[in-house]
Amino acid sequence: MVALKVLAHFVPGDKVLDFVAPESDWLDIRWCAEDDSPEAQAAFYRELPEADVIWHVLRPLSGDDLRLGKRLRLVHKLGAGVNTIDVQTAIERGIAVANMPGANAPSVAEGTVLLMLAAMRRLPAQDRAIRQGAGWPTDPELSETVRDIGSCTVGLIGYGNIAQRVGRIVAAMGATVLHTSTRDDGRPDWRSLPELLSESDIVSLHLPLTAQTHHLLGREALGRMKPSAVLVNTSRGAVVDESALVDALRGGRLAAAGLDVFDAEPVAADNPLLGLENVVLTPHVTWCTVDTMRRYLTEAVANCRRLRDGEPLAHLVTPVVNQPTGC
Repeated sequence: MVALKVLAHFVPGDKVLDFVAPESDWLDIRWCAEDDSPEAQAAFYRELPEADVIWHVLRPLSGDDLRLGKRLRLVHKLGAGVNTIDVQTAIERGIAVANMPGANAPSVAEGTVLLMLAAMRRLPAQDRAIRQGAGWPTDPELSETVRDIGSCTVGLIGYGNIAQRVGRIVAAMGATVLHTSTRDDGRPDWRSLPELLSESDIVSLHLPLTAQTHHLLGREALGRMKPSAVLVNTSRGAVVDESALVDALRGGRLAAAGLDVFDAEPVAADNPLLGLENVVLTPHVTWCTVDTMRRYLTEAVANCRRLRDGEPLAHLVTPVVNQPTGC
């Protein structure tokens, strides 16, 4: 049996290698870093022409990339959002694209709440102060502005797996939870977007990036939020107009933000968000836990096995294509 060749676009840790080791008799996995270094780029383009499958994380896969993958039969997104894949070119070339809906939901939901707490409690500033020997806090605004999540109204924009988990967590903490989605779903906590923005103390984004959601939160939308409110984004950076967000945070029209995603990734060193004291930042890693990675690999190996055996693939986001059977 000829091994199925997988180009895994990330650097594995020991636990990842241990997990896939039992599949080595039929799965030939080549690991390649996602960064833009010459070494990583050379490795990617060296392996791409021979790959049957790509395990894709974040580094965009262009149409040109897909055309170079002469043997490609499947691009499997380790995650849910496929905006970093040229899906149209994949369809044209008969390459299946699949994702993993819900696999990262527990980790992203917890990461979302972590950012809420860190931003509201001014965690980075408190950490820096004590490391610098500041002792007891002397800022009287601390007890005037820092709040408990349980005393807040949390507004969820988008209401899929992750948002619903976040809602359950913060509700257990005592928060009032509102949500909005494309249409009124009949639930008593549904609000239109303008209503949700004006009523919420914390606004949390849980949307895919589409033409309709690009810069959904621009200057007008951000202007509807309370000046004391916190914005959290763990979905896609371009859902928010970053320039408008920076102006709101600088001008006191928004209290704080917790951001795991950005308009351009990796974040440039001159991005003005990096210089703001009222922002908590993480580099698109709320999904990144050993538990999520185990779920990802389970799904990825299972779909490769289906591809090998000529069985229907799971979680396709492209039309069903005729997959050759066997390896």
